[in-house]
Amino acid sequence: MSDVRGQFVWYDLMTTDPGAARDFYQDIIGWGTQAWEGSETPYTMWTVADRPVGGVMELPEEARAGGAPPHWLPYVGTPDVGATLARATELGGTVYVPPTDIPDVGQFAVLADPQGAVFAVFKPAGEHPTPPGPGQNGDFSWHELATTDYEAAFTFYQDLFGWEKTDAMDMGEAGMYQMYGLPGSEHPLGGMFSKPPEMLGPAAWLCYTTVADVTPASERVKELGGQVLNGPMEVPGGDMIAACMDPQGAMFALHSAGNGSEAG
Repeated sequence: MSDVRGQFVWYDLMTTDPGAARDFYQDIIGWGTQAWEGSETPYTMWTVADRPVGGVMELPEEARAGGAPPHWLPYVGTPDVGATLARATELGGTVYVPPTDIPDVGQFAVLADPQGAVFAVFKPAGEHPTPPGPGQNGDFSWHELATTDYEAAFTFYQDLFGWEKTDAMDMGEAGMYQMYGLPGSEHPLGGMFSKPPEMLGPAAWLCYTTVADVTPASERVKELGGQVLNGPMEVPGGDMIAACMDPQGAMFALHSAGNGSEAG
């Protein structure tokens, strides 16, 4: 098994209308799709050059009953799902879906960190393909945690996955934006920050996907019934980003490289 600890390895969209969501994201991001027959419920995988990167499925009834809106669920790799859940619980996390086996694929579980942000952990059954490099259109390039206490959240994830702090950016009244990554990696995985009072909603992960050009992609989001919540805007280094919401209400973000730089 490849060393997946701490890597973001998969992304599921849980939505109220998988067909409409599939058409929307194919148009915006250019993903291909591939039906997966190994699931009891319909499940379609997103592909980049025939390489699966995630999937889309109906938001489970139990999640709807609990008030969960359509959302993206990022999966983080671990060599031992059970041990990770046990440690997460010791650190104040909450388990929503216990260790669950997918034959010939691996084992996963869904949990929330102590501040309430939901994510999943995954142990592949064999070698798990990793993206060839940052910046390929359709790949996820950045993983951002908006939370109530980013220092406490970082301590939690560092313990579970070995993440390390990299650069930090002072956003003035908005506080610090702390970037993080795997030890020895040249490319950070994302950033986390404490939400300002005007930023409503619970602590949550926001996943960024690479596109050729954020500006026209953002316009297309609006044309197809989605919303652009923030941006397009330039970030330090010249890249462009935009935070969006799809027509069913799931938050996502777009990212394009600027000034010849690589994304993420």
